[in-house]
Amino acid sequence: MTTPPIPTLPATMRAIDPADSGGPEVLRPVDRPVPEPKAGEYLVRVAAAGVNRPDVMQRLGLYPPPPGAPAILGLEIAGEIVAAGEGADRSRIGEAICALVAGGGYAEYCAAPAGQCLPVPGRFSMVEAAALPETFFTVWTNLFQRGGAKAGDLVLVHGGTSGIGTTAILLGKVFGLDVIVTAGSAEKCARALAIGAAHAIDYKAEDFEARVKEITAERGVDIVLDMIGGDYLPRNLACLAEEGRHVSIATQRGPKAEVSLWDVMRRRLILTGSTLRARPAAFKAALAAELRREVWPHLEAGEIRPVICATFPLARAAEAHKLMESGEHVGKIVLTI
Repeated sequence: MTTPPIPTLPATMRAIDPADSGGPEVLRPVDRPVPEPKAGEYLVRVAAAGVNRPDVMQRLGLYPPPPGAPAILGLEIAGEIVAAGEGADRSRIGEAICALVAGGGYAEYCAAPAGQCLPVPGRFSMVEAAALPETFFTVWTNLFQRGGAKAGDLVLVHGGTSGIGTTAILLGKVFGLDVIVTAGSAEKCARALAIGAAHAIDYKAEDFEARVKEITAERGVDIVLDMIGGDYLPRNLACLAEEGRHVSIATQRGPKAEVSLWDVMRRRLILTGSTLRARPAAFKAALAAELRREVWPHLEAGEIRPVICATFPLARAAEAHKLMESGEHVGKIVLTI
């Protein structure tokens, strides 16, 4: 039996739940029922929601939500817990949290699994808190868990001024990584260096393979964190040192590539990768607990803060997506609700 809804909650809410796939213009606010938290979930009154490239892919009809997830866009939120489902700790009602969700974030209310709710770090605004879950969960599980990143490692990250890229730079700073990034202009490279990248390569003006070899004195990097895919894969492998690890998290240039297995064998390379949205709640809860233990103290101490590019009210979600698709942003784009 679920916990009855709190009487003061409204029956409906404003949300971005497009009926059809298409361009940014399909992102118009509509009325939807306020969700009731299921067992093990909290209902959160959303103050801010992060905008991420998977949201764009879903809007285009290329990345449907997993079974059971809301069709409403949005994978990360910050707000106040206002109700608890069966088995969720009711003492947390009223707490300010940020959460990773499988959907439903672009709305005034969102149901979030309890294990995926993390406290808003001290002195962080709701906008900053909403910019944490998706990229911090993604970078931690792929760069540190799957990639085995450790102090002293050299890491190449494509898309260095994206939400993922800036998060990788920030986490690299506090965990002793030398992060080399690629970006699409001299201005973006300068921003990446200011955020804390060890080196930044303008991939439109330079051959990133040659620059990585120059930077590393021909050694190569220990890890490549790649969201490009396609024809970048063999070039990425050429950038790896012996025993290097290649971690794929997206395929912006396509899901297929041709590689030399002999080269993989000879240099003992590891090719891995993951997706996060469809992973079980138990995995995400364990990941959240590890983030709270290993990363949250650095946020609480103010050692790192997410890079915020722009904020838009919920009704202007279309403009937020246009900015995301333009590639002109540096850091995170956030909706305020």
